Amino acid sequence: MLEPPVVIVVSLLYLGLLFAVAWWGDRRADQGRSIIANPTIYALSMAVYCTTWTFYGSVGRAAVSGIGFLPVYLGPTLAMALGWIVLLKMIRIVKANRITSIADFISSRYGKSHGLGGLVTIIAVIGIIPYISLQLKAVSNTVGLLLGYPEIVMPHRSAAMTVGADISFYIALILAAFTIVFGTRHLDATERHEGMVAAIAMESVVKLVAFMAVGVFVTYGMYNGFGDIFDHVEVREEVRGLLKAIPSGDGYTGWFSLIVLSGLAILFLPRQFQVAVVENVNEAHLRRAAWLFPLYLLLINIFVL
Repeated sequence: MLEPPVVIVVSLLYLGLLFAVAWWGDRRADQGRSIIANPTIYALSMAVYCTTWTFYGSVGRAAVSGIGFLPVYLGPTLAMALGWIVLLKMIRIVKANRITSIADFISSRYGKSHGLGGLVTIIAVIGIIPYISLQLKAVSNTVGLLLGYPEIVMPHRSAAMTVGADISFYIALILAAFTIVFGTRHLDATERHEGMVAAIAMESVVKLVAFMAVGVFVTYGMYNGFGDIFDHVEVREEVRGLLKAIPSGDGYTGWFSLIVLSGLAILFLPRQFQVAVVENVNEAHLRRAAWLFPLYLLLINIFVL
């Protein structure tokens, strides 16, 4: 169990670092020295695809269905490796028409229909609100785990918390403040949010380092390497079945569906469209992202495999 002051101080320091990086990115942009005019920063910003699903969902699904979590990452990998030309065309269309959202992009393809744009916006909002709530819940549960281990407060018990005692409430306030300061404060809607992109890129590095650090600890701290892990798997029948190429519960149809959906997600999820298309500074950056982003997905999942 970590002491509450330690968790609070470390969390605030990390959030302060994100704000500082975003402020620095905006300041550099104002001085005409863009920090995001870099293909590596662009590729790292695309790793916003890896949310709390990567931390909890991938591990949880792997524990239940073995490598059944892979289609969520195979889709984006194939989309970037084989369909980058589609993303390139989207970038050119967005720049030519000064488009700032996925709703504007889709409506522009159909005669700039305001009705269609509004419908896309409504669908996006309906879909994204539950997703954001899951992100907040995952973060608050993580903080609760750090504060309460080994006496973990389970979600059904934490549901009785008041608003003032719910960590998610304060996280939402901080995220709202960040969005206002670095996302919507510019009057020109077509102006790039360089500070926000810089913060996302830095956060992607932190996520990768943290995930790999945990993987190294489990592999070489709790076990004696990969060989030892597989030796333990071989003597446990219930775990050995998870190593099948395609678990019987999913089948080829489930894999194919997830690959297609996740491949489309890398193009059309609002957050992906924002960082990969709207915030693109130079279309040549797409060349590095085409291999660096799939490499990122491989590295962050290597220990889950």
